[in-house]
Amino acid sequence: MITGTIITFLQRAVMQGIPLLFGSTGEIMTEKSGNLNLGIPGIMYVGGISGVIGAFFYENSLASPDDANGFLAVMIPLLCCLLGSFLMGLLYCFLTVTLRANQNVTGLALTTFGVGFGNFFGGSLIKLTGADVPSVALTTTSNFFRHSLPGAKTTGWFGEVFLSYGFLAYAAVIIAIACAFFLKRTKGGLHLRAVGENPATADAAGINVNRSKYLATCIGSMIAGLGGLYYVMDYACGVWSNEGFGDRGWLAIALVIFAIWRPNMGIFGSIIFGGLYIVYLFIPGLALRTQELFKMLPYVVTIIVLIFVSIKNKKENCGPQSLGLSYFREER
Repeated sequence: MITGTIITFLQRAVMQGIPLLFGSTGEIMTEKSGNLNLGIPGIMYVGGISGVIGAFFYENSLASPDDANGFLAVMIPLLCCLLGSFLMGLLYCFLTVTLRANQNVTGLALTTFGVGFGNFFGGSLIKLTGADVPSVALTTTSNFFRHSLPGAKTTGWFGEVFLSYGFLAYAAVIIAIACAFFLKRTKGGLHLRAVGENPATADAAGINVNRSKYLATCIGSMIAGLGGLYYVMDYACGVWSNEGFGDRGWLAIALVIFAIWRPNMGIFGSIIFGGLYIVYLFIPGLALRTQELFKMLPYVVTIIVLIFVSIKNKKENCGPQSLGLSYFREER
């Protein structure tokens, strides 16, 4: 009984943490270029609804669910998600890099816009379906996203804990490891970190600062957008409901600090955050107000880590020096 509860808790923690891992990995890539993108919650929302729109029209083009093609059922919402989140990242860069708008204000505006965008089109799809409940169910598409690895049900607890997730969960881990390798071991990663630390020096060394910021932010936004797609298609079993994301986008930003700007650390941090976020469900007899206090745990842990990092004051554990600051080449 206890073993089964632990296994279930670990599974749920991983599934809860995957959207946070996508969001934090994308934000780390963005912040390494010196851009502080507080629009990640909105970008994840747009990524999710963009994938839902693609899946909705694909499913409605089928005469029967049995006619669904697995490749198209995955690629259409995936490409729609990447396109939607890419455009959000491009808009952020245009405002903050080209027009040099305040990054904090721009990010918050993108979050507000993204949530409104998602709710508008989500509500429109709900009206098109004529459903009695305020949600859109995309079961056919979701089933392709939720295919687990072979052996998930035949290898006992190992399969349940490590093999029972959809392909996007494993993609999140692979992308985080690849980003960590890129930042630490490649020339492009060195250039990106140089731009984030001191764009004037990087510019003087011949690095195109604006291009680096655009690329890092747009790619980071696309990675973050996948978190929204995973939440809808895998975690929520293909059901879209307005305001269903909750505060996961903000948790992803908090995870960046917890992971001390290291994508590989974000893998473990996402599982910890996912576990802390749902631990109240596994504690019997909790009152409602006590449950809400437990939901604060990820943020409390982030604050503790931030205090600890500040006390240690080690350069490698701090964010980029020029984070959140616009670069004016004329002042070089």
